[in-house]
Amino acid sequence: MMALKPLMELAVQVGEAHVTPNGPCGARRFVPVIGGSFVGERLSGRILPGGADFQLIRSDGVAELDARITLQLPDGSNVQMHGLGLRHGTSDAMRRLAAGEAVPASAYYFRQSMLFEAPKGEFDWLNRLLAVGVGERRPDGIRLAIYEVM
Repeated sequence: MMALKPLMELAVQVGEAHVTPNGPCGARRFVPVIGGSFVGERLSGRILPGGADFQLIRSDGVAELDARITLQLPDGSNVQMHGLGLRHGTSDAMRRLAAGEAVPASAYYFRQSMLFEAPKGEFDWLNRLLAVGVGERRPDGIRLAIYEVM
């Protein structure tokens, strides 16, 4: 039987999106990660700058998300996190999000799956789990509640 266990909450700071419109598959967006933090019962730390979310905005308005970020733990070790997901909603909700407005998370769908790469040692248990997240796009960045799939 599958269950979910809280793993961590992420607060991700992002930079300005770079857009390549009208490609054969839709519009491409590159959203740089410029920092942030994460906190959970078993791990916490900061999000290093240099990651990004590579997005495809499909013709049906759905955003396919491909995020790669580096989590730095208090001991200085780095963990890579790779998230794949979807974000979509009504045309009004998505227009308001794109304009940088605060939109309640209940007004759109934002879900991701995550895999991790951690060095051997205290946190290598992350290498053997799948996590899922529920996201929210805020004017000041991204918030993700992440759960370990048991």
